[in-house]
Amino acid sequence: MKSLIDHRNVPVFILAGGLGTRLAEETQSKPKPMVEIGDLPILLHIMRNYYRHGFNDFVICAGYRSWEIKNYFMNYEFRDRHLEIDHRTELDTPARPLGNSVRQEKWRVRVIDTGLNTMTGGRVARAFDVAAADTSFEQFAVTYGDGLTDANLTKELQFHAEHGKVGTVLAVHPMARFGELETTADGTVRQFSEKPQATQGRINGGFFFFKKSFRDYVSTDESCILEREPMVKLSGEQQLKIFPHDGFWQPMDTLRDKHQLEALWQSGKAPWLA
Repeated sequence: MKSLIDHRNVPVFILAGGLGTRLAEETQSKPKPMVEIGDLPILLHIMRNYYRHGFNDFVICAGYRSWEIKNYFMNYEFRDRHLEIDHRTELDTPARPLGNSVRQEKWRVRVIDTGLNTMTGGRVARAFDVAAADTSFEQFAVTYGDGLTDANLTKELQFHAEHGKVGTVLAVHPMARFGELETTADGTVRQFSEKPQATQGRINGGFFFFKKSFRDYVSTDESCILEREPMVKLSGEQQLKIFPHDGFWQPMDTLRDKHQLEALWQSGKAPWLA
C-alpha cells in the first residue's frame, strides 16, 4: 500500500535510554535495547522491522550506557564482512570492510544522548530538538526499544495521515500491565491511563505516529513522562486515535519475555519477520 507520506521523511525515534531494572540479569553490562534475541540486539530487530516498511531514518534516544549503542553502530558495517587494517605505510589508514554485504541497510542512524535519568517524554523532546535541526519532517514515529510486533506499520502511517489528528497509537490486546486506552466509537482516545487493570481490551502497544506539532506536548525536563501528562493532554483534546492490532505484539520486560522471544526466533518463525 502506498502511503500518503513518504516513509523516508518520517524519522523513527526509539526510546533506548532506560535502566532496564526488571531485566537486571541482562542489563548490568548493557542497555536493555542491546539485549540480544538470537545474535542480534532487540534494537536491531525493531529497526529492521521499520526498514522493511520503508523507514530509513532512525533517532536512538540513548541514556544508560549510551556508548554501547554508539559503538555498535560505529562498527556495524564490519559485522558480516571481512576487515582490513593496513598500517604498513601509514599509521592513520582507516579500517575498511572487504567484500559486499547484503546486510548493510541504506539507513541513517543518529544516537543522541538524552541523559541518564531522563524520562520518556524528556527523551523524545531532547532528541527531537537535535534531529529537527538538520531534518525537515512533518510527521515522526516513536517506539520503545524493547518491543516487537507484526503490525503493518505502513498501514498505520497511512491511517495516521488520513485521520488528521496529532497522534496515532497502536492499540493491542493486553498482557495486562500496560497503559489502557479508553476510546469513543470512532476510535478517538478519550482517556489515556497508564498501567491500570484493563477493562476495554485494548492497551498502549507503543508504536506511535505524531504530527510535528506533538513537540508542544513534551518538555525537555527530565521528569517529563510521555505516557502521563503529554498523552493525557493529547487524548483530552481528542487528538489521539487508535490503530487496532490483533496480531503479534510482545514487549521484553523480563527474562521470561526474553526467553519467549528467543524461542520464537530460534523456531525460524518469528512473527515480526512476516
